Amino acid sequence: MTRPTAAMLPRAPRPARILMTADTVGGVWAYALELSRALTAAGVEVTLAAMGGEPSEDQRAEAQAVPGLALETSRWRLPWMESPWDDVRAAGEWLLALAERTRPDLVHHNEPVYAALPWRVPTLALGHSCVLSWWRAVHATDAPPEWDRYREAMTRGFDAAGAVAAPSTPMLVALQEHYGVRGGHVIPNGRDPAGFAPGRKMAFVLTAGRVWDSAKNVAAVGRVAPRLAWPVYVAGEERHPDSGGAASTEHLHFIGRLPTRELARWYARAPIFALPARYEPFGLGPLEAGLAGCALVLGDLPSLREVWGDAALYVPPDDTDALHAALAGLVADAARRAEYGRRARARALEYGPERMARGYLELYAALLARGRSDTPPMEPAACAS
Repeated sequence: MTRPTAAMLPRAPRPARILMTADTVGGVWAYALELSRALTAAGVEVTLAAMGGEPSEDQRAEAQAVPGLALETSRWRLPWMESPWDDVRAAGEWLLALAERTRPDLVHHNEPVYAALPWRVPTLALGHSCVLSWWRAVHATDAPPEWDRYREAMTRGFDAAGAVAAPSTPMLVALQEHYGVRGGHVIPNGRDPAGFAPGRKMAFVLTAGRVWDSAKNVAAVGRVAPRLAWPVYVAGEERHPDSGGAASTEHLHFIGRLPTRELARWYARAPIFALPARYEPFGLGPLEAGLAGCALVLGDLPSLREVWGDAALYVPPDDTDALHAALAGLVADAARRAEYGRRARARALEYGPERMARGYLELYAALLARGRSDTPPMEPAACAS
């Protein structure tokens, strides 16, 4: 599968320059770089405004490797962090100053709160995840009143945006439920398969993600690890970026947060990838593992079933017996393991960067055309791209 080029992507009106927000904490960073790479290949200049903490050396190197991408960095706290609102206000001023300097034709918000700022150009707000839907998935109840200000800020951002999108239908439905979003667009995430090729498989199970995030449910993998014939390795951040609290990795071989290239080597060698998540609006980790030919054992969530269909095994997130049975069954059955590895890779190849870029360029074109029209804005329609 080739990377997108200008000839492969829509020729409808497209922005010459985009200002895109991102954070350095989670999967949005990888998503933003992958999309920026595809957009710059199509002739769009991208300024990436990173918040949540200064990028690591590896992250800076990744950004510098994207031709035509300009990286702007900051330490501003994110809206879901503790007591963030002074930083959110300062970050807003910083973003508006960036826009004055870079003169974008469109602003792509991966942090929807900032769509409420007085932009002079069309805006798109992406709901990759959110605290309110996370809270309900993890705690089985609504978020407490201390999150009301967050709810209000997110609602204002989505209301002000020219269009709203999400990486899966369940995530879009969550935005509609929690923030009153009307309509919206579903544009699945994508990953370049060239960076995640299968390799010679070895005898271990891999899990990866933010270990401190209880939604990833890495602890469940740790609980079943002593009963498995193979060791289980976990890659990711152990400590919460805000509180500094560390999650338990008992019974797991913790390998830490790895640069993308090194993590890709672990995927290449891993025959099984486990993520019994309680909440996962799309899941870049499973996508990367699937591209590397790992058999996938995932939490039984509507979003993951939408992405993976029959190409993965699913377990109720809090049923450790089911998780053990699924992993032990794959460990014991090489043919079944190989079959699910082939299924995962075939499915993962459907989510390439060219598909993702095409969806966004079509949406950008619609926003730009609407901005040039004298007619009232059209109501956004739910759609799958």
